[in-house]
Amino acid sequence: MSKGNVFAGVVRWPGGGNMVAPPDTLGGVFRLAVGGTQWEHMTRGLPTECHVPCLTVDPHDGNRIYAGTQEGPYVSTDGGSNWARLNFPHTDRQIWSIAVHPRNPQRIYVGTSPLGVFISDDAGGSFRQARGVELSDVADMRGFRNRVMRFAFNPVRPEEIFAALEVRGVVRSLDGGESWIDCSDHLIRLAEQEHLKSAIITTHTAEGMLDVHALAISAAAPETPIVALRMGLFRSDDHGAHWQDLEMRKRTPIFYGRDVRVSPHDPNTLFATMSTAANGATGTVWRSQDLGRNWARFDTPTKAESTMMAVVPSPRDAAVVYAAARKGQVFGMLDDGANWADVPLPKGCTGVMALAVS
Repeated sequence: MSKGNVFAGVVRWPGGGNMVAPPDTLGGVFRLAVGGTQWEHMTRGLPTECHVPCLTVDPHDGNRIYAGTQEGPYVSTDGGSNWARLNFPHTDRQIWSIAVHPRNPQRIYVGTSPLGVFISDDAGGSFRQARGVELSDVADMRGFRNRVMRFAFNPVRPEEIFAALEVRGVVRSLDGGESWIDCSDHLIRLAEQEHLKSAIITTHTAEGMLDVHALAISAAAPETPIVALRMGLFRSDDHGAHWQDLEMRKRTPIFYGRDVRVSPHDPNTLFATMSTAANGATGTVWRSQDLGRNWARFDTPTKAESTMMAVVPSPRDAAVVYAAARKGQVFGMLDDGANWADVPLPKGCTGVMALAVS
């Protein structure tokens, strides 16, 4: 019986506002059998020059995989072997997030750069644009275009949805994604504290608190979104009105938060990645077994040589977790963290942005 597959989404962009692909780089979708060592470059049906910053496995059908590209969303119905473009109305928007409604496999959410959320009720046959996501910049972004990075549903009331925006904070919907409201005011106020100030792209010191990369909600705390952002991990106990620092900086000197996930097997277990920067020299994986109150390093003895971009537990097997670093390293764990194996992507994969496990 198949143990499933691992999918890596790779872009050729150097990062930031620079979208010129360097020579000798690879992009697109890559597939690896869980436990295997040989990656396949999946190209059939995808654009010739392909940048893939997001991948999503349909929670209703593990053979159905969604990929976001620089010219629209694509779907594979055969585990990644063949791809077809969804009937998305734009070719000039990058797709940075795709989510499938937890109770309705026909309802798909697509998040874009520039900021936008698009909804389909017929599995991608048609789309309409939601309201309220196109937030104005807090400061001059100097060419960087903000992105919708991740969606998370309230497991009890899925009409409540949160979305993580890079570099614009968090938005929330109470009507199934049709309209959105900004939940970033308190993130901006938190940046008045000296240790939470950060300005790299702009001159606004709240930039780091608005640089949100991932978001997760556990069934064990369905009213509590947890976000991974530049300044660490934060949670909200009041639907995004206020945010509390999980204080990862007290546990590790590198606390740039890139990913946070809930285990599909235990709602009390969370995984997160901590690194030095967006394009840093190293990164780590952490695990909490009590909804984020306590954390421990989970990836030892691996050594990432670039930012740890993603950590994804297998939906089939609680003992299987994969993690990916930006410059092409992938680490696979098949025995609940006792041993990690290096399964690097092919040479030229220097912009790993997404990871998924079917």
